[in-house]
Amino acid sequence: MGPLLIIVSCIVAWIVWSVHATKKRREMLTAKYKDAAIVEKLMQKTIWQGESSEQLIDSLGRPLDIDTKVMKTKTKEVWKYDQRGVNRYGLRITLENGVIVGWDKK
Repeated sequence: MGPLLIIVSCIVAWIVWSVHATKKRREMLTAKYKDAAIVEKLMQKTIWQGESSEQLIDSLGRPLDIDTKVMKTKTKEVWKYDQRGVNRYGLRITLENGVIVGWDKK
């Protein structure tokens, strides 16, 4: 019973830690955005048009790569997530002036 007890204890500890970390993350986002609807979207890792770059980082984390193009009236960036090969990504999110305008998920 010794090894089984250790395994069960580890699983329980991981579950407790996971619940605690999720609760702390939700509290941090609620304090930052003060909007339950936005916090819920961020917790669910939802992408929406109009989402800011800061909200995107809070939702999905920092991108693996960013392509930037500076034009006269705007800055266009493509944030890349979920690398699947050399310059191949499962998710590309397009931002203009720091706001999501579209995405392509494969």
